[in-house]
Amino acid sequence: MTAADAGSWQADEEEEEPRGPVGKAFRLSAADSLSLGNAVCGFLAVCVLAYSAIQQLQGGHRFTPDPSYFATAIVLLLIGATCDLFDGLVARRFRASAMGAELDNLADVISFGFAPAFMVVIWGGFTDQVPFVMVVAAAAAVLVAGVVRLARFACVKTKSGDFMGLPIPMGAMTVISIVLLFQPSFWSLLAVLGVAWLMVSRIEYPKPKGQLAAGVLGWIMVNVAFLTFWVAWPEGGDLPIKIGASMQIALVAAIPLRMLVYKREQRRESATRIGN
Repeated sequence: MTAADAGSWQADEEEEEPRGPVGKAFRLSAADSLSLGNAVCGFLAVCVLAYSAIQQLQGGHRFTPDPSYFATAIVLLLIGATCDLFDGLVARRFRASAMGAELDNLADVISFGFAPAFMVVIWGGFTDQVPFVMVVAAAAAVLVAGVVRLARFACVKTKSGDFMGLPIPMGAMTVISIVLLFQPSFWSLLAVLGVAWLMVSRIEYPKPKGQLAAGVLGWIMVNVAFLTFWVAWPEGGDLPIKIGASMQIALVAAIPLRMLVYKREQRRESATRIGN
């Protein structure tokens, strides 16, 4: 090894030394606890879905998705979404740790990326209606889009302060709504791919603040109530959960249309000012 190589190697070592208050990076804040709760909820949702398949397959039966297990998994993901909604508020109100943002993103990958993707596989992977490869491709698209969406969120900030692309929790809830409303088919898988595209699109979605944040929390609580009713009384709870899922899909589809109209109005106003 030459002296130059040794010097270069030593310089690389020096650059890799940790900087900043290393001790503080290992202290979890209240907001971090909510992020970890979100991750645990996503993990438990996957475990519930996996257990439902294992239980039936070990008994020698053909696997058919059990609505009660799906409902339990969805309730867990809604609880995770509630944790995700509050961790930022708690971090701003009290104290954020040095790794708060990274924990939040990693937890979101589990709860709103991997868990919904796994749900798509459980929903469509054991049917003869569509090829298994198509189901896995749609599920992988949800996971990849979620990861890209979170990575871009960490790097790109919009001028308006809104989200660029469908936020991953809302994307996960929309995928779940498709699973609840429709049987596996080419068109339902195409809808899942459409949600994945919205997550990585450049369409701006409003950030929940103030009354909007309260409305989002209320919406989550209503969905939890519908799901609880659905589990307890499947016959009576079927209609409310379908209404809730339909409203979720309609909301996600309406926002891009509203933004297109808004952008068109802005261009017309700009053209009018230039003409005057």
